[in-house]
Amino acid sequence: MGPVTPTVGVVVLTQGTRPDDLARGIRSLLDQQDVHLDIVCVGNGWQPTGLPAGVKSLGLPTNLGIPAGRNRGVSSVTGEFLFFLDDDASIPDPRFLSEAIAMLRADPTIGLLQPRVVDPSGLSSPRRWIPRIRKGEATHSSNVFSVWEGAVLLPRKVFDATGGWAEPFFYAHEGIELAWRVWDLGLRTWYAGDLVANHPVIQPTRHADYYRLNARNRVWLARRNLPAPFVPVYAGAWLGIQLLRWSRNRPALRAWFGGFREGWTSDPGERRPLKARTVWRMTLAGRPPIV
Repeated sequence: MGPVTPTVGVVVLTQGTRPDDLARGIRSLLDQQDVHLDIVCVGNGWQPTGLPAGVKSLGLPTNLGIPAGRNRGVSSVTGEFLFFLDDDASIPDPRFLSEAIAMLRADPTIGLLQPRVVDPSGLSSPRRWIPRIRKGEATHSSNVFSVWEGAVLLPRKVFDATGGWAEPFFYAHEGIELAWRVWDLGLRTWYAGDLVANHPVIQPTRHADYYRLNARNRVWLARRNLPAPFVPVYAGAWLGIQLLRWSRNRPALRAWFGGFREGWTSDPGERRPLKARTVWRMTLAGRPPIV
């Protein structure tokens, strides 16, 4: 008897503002080989229409934010694995999912996988798409402690055990928390440099609240996930990094400091600090959670 064909619940998140990109991404999913897919297109503040046969539609009355929108889609699909795809991303290789799942099955210590991200038009990919401090070559695979959230695969049982995407975040850094919580399960988060997802090069600063949410969620990330002694260290490290990074951009710094203050004065939601052994495993793997 041959191997069982994997079943994958796929959540595609959209606000309905990029219909051509959305159609491309869904086509790339329908082209996947040797997998059974259960696909839902989640409209954040929009009712998706005109979808191909077999693709379900879930319209949310208001924009709940990226993490909450993805979470809502999970309950609408079945499958041993979950795959999250943003509406401006696509998968160029029809064997992507089967090969990615083969990696997870071959090494059960991997709890989450992010592929290499490539602009389909040939533009140079920004270094931020490589989720490592020491970036190295984009084709090099390794353990990582954050993920680019636009194309993420993990076993459903792992996703459920993490508690899902951090809904209060709305936008920014939810991929760091998910990666940390995978590590806290005794598993690893993996950057697969030999697998590819497509995404156009777009500056994240296009979001009006980019600087504020970036700062607020850094603090929330620490308050929600880190042992108490690490919280001020992590937040302080990122304060120093941003002072250096944006020292000549006063408007950005003002917005960032507003978000930083908000992170300390507002409710970040559920607190689930990492276990001491997780901090130690992350440190041994090259990324202690202090930066």
